[in-house]
Amino acid sequence: MQKTQLIDAIAKESGMTKVDAAKAVNATLKVIQTTLTGGEKITIPGFGTFVVRERGERTVPARPGSTEKITVPPTKYAAFSAGSDLKAAVSGKAKEVATTTDKAETESAAPVAKAEVKEKAETKPKAKSKSGSSKKKK
Repeated sequence: MQKTQLIDAIAKESGMTKVDAAKAVNATLKVIQTTLTGGEKITIPGFGTFVVRERGERTVPARPGSTEKITVPPTKYAAFSAGSDLKAAVSGKAKEVATTTDKAETESAAPVAKAEVKEKAETKPKAKSKSGSSKKKK
């Protein structure tokens, strides 16, 4: 997906105009770049973490098959580590991503779900220990 396609998708998903979506994408990218340049990391829970990593100084062959070595100076680079929700979505094991409007619906349904879990736990038979009794006979 190209940047323009991302902007189009964001505009469609959010109901924003393409101009506003482009401003939002550009501002987001600028903030990420500025933050990483300042040496800070950016963590978006469930999605992932942007961080600056440093590759140390190393020696490598000057040319393939050559015994001559050159030293490559240390470098910094931007890296991204996927979060648990993103990993699950990519692997096909994810639940549907909740949007902010879905959150209110989810929160109102939460007490019902908790009650169902409690009912299941109460009706579940208790497991017996292997010895048959937890008390030791003397």
